[in-house]
Amino acid sequence: MLSPALKKFLHEGAAIPAHPLALNEKRELDEAAQRRLTHYYIQAGAGGIAVGVHTTQFEIRDPEHNLLEPVLRMAAEEVAKAKLDRPFLKIAGVCGPTEQAIQEAELAKSLGYDLVLLSNGGLTNFSEVELLERTRRVADIMPVFGFYLQPSVGGRIFTYDFWKEFAEIPNVMAIKIAPFNRYQTLDVVRAVCESSRRDEIALYTGNDDNIVLDLLTKYSFTVDGKVVTKEIAGGLLGHWAVWTRKAVELLEELKQVRSGGSIDAKYLTLAQAVTDTNAVFFDAAHQFKGCIAGINEVLARQGLLQGNWCLSDYEVLSPGQAEELDRIYRMYPDLHDDEFVRNFLAE
Repeated sequence: MLSPALKKFLHEGAAIPAHPLALNEKRELDEAAQRRLTHYYIQAGAGGIAVGVHTTQFEIRDPEHNLLEPVLRMAAEEVAKAKLDRPFLKIAGVCGPTEQAIQEAELAKSLGYDLVLLSNGGLTNFSEVELLERTRRVADIMPVFGFYLQPSVGGRIFTYDFWKEFAEIPNVMAIKIAPFNRYQTLDVVRAVCESSRRDEIALYTGNDDNIVLDLLTKYSFTVDGKVVTKEIAGGLLGHWAVWTRKAVELLEELKQVRSGGSIDAKYLTLAQAVTDTNAVFFDAAHQFKGCIAGINEVLARQGLLQGNWCLSDYEVLSPGQAEELDRIYRMYPDLHDDEFVRNFLAE
């Protein structure tokens, strides 16, 4: 079960980066860099980390790599070594058919993780009813962070009724909304607001194309004659795997803004700047083909990784993506945390 302190922290809203995988030029695990990345996120003030997720590369589960347990274990060890005096959420990615998901949830539990981010990606042969039953079985083992994954990277579209029933599952503690679509985002928010567990579930944005506006918006629906209002509390984002210190500062600023009642128009401009940088990180121009390599490239330029290598040969920067990274560095100097990283590495 999630402790009361962590549950409160989850609902207040945290900046949670999706943890990348550090490789050397032989495409083998770079343990020192992997541990250093975890420490970077801690020092940057992140409210947690999500490990074993898409940004960590799903191929870590393949038998020829067999990296899921080592990567999860190292991250947990680094968090323990930090001896933090503040809340910090350890989230393990879980995917695959039911039995695989159960095994991965058991592994996460054995390593001391707090929640599992349960992906429905790739399970096109599962009905919504079967996916709900899979969720119930995983939730019997670990608190669940639901995940609406965009179709362009392996997700699928779900009905409003799916999310309404999903929200009723005991031990579902949060949902990452990441369909990159306004209509489907509203389905999740309304389903949670209309569920009996609306106060038990924290909403997080995974819509890397709409981060700022997701975090500024109050969603209101009339339910049984009463107005129910819900906010997207924080973010669990691959985008926040880079420039993390600035992401942490951004979330805290946006939380203050949304509590104040009025929103300065400058945040609408900022929203588009953040989306522009995400388009480059995630390689939106090429249907997200270079998204993992793009994240790794930024970290490599900062000195946190040796290079942008991925386990799969086809995961590389797209043509023109490196030049686009140069552009957003020039265009948005206030959004990167290079100085913080330099000081971090110097220590």
